[in-house]
Amino acid sequence: MGIIMWLVVGGVIGWLASIIMRTDGQQGIILNIVVGIIGSFIGGLILSRGDINNAPLTVMTFLVSLVGAIILLAIVNLVRRSSIR
Repeated sequence: MGIIMWLVVGGVIGWLASIIMRTDGQQGIILNIVVGIIGSFIGGLILSRGDINNAPLTVMTFLVSLVGAIILLAIVNLVRRSSIR
């Protein structure tokens, strides 16, 4: 059951982050899930000193995961822009 929750919550977080960063048209559902899961990990490392990755799903862990996903998309956007030029 845990892996299904990771996929569902990761998909929602990745989708919301892509809407905020205006990259929703460039991503599919698989990339949204990947961005959400990796963003949750990044948010847990940066904002909660690693404690979020073992924490239950609460509003705070959801917001930290969303911030991590937004940071990940911002980094990806910077890399894409610099490689195009």
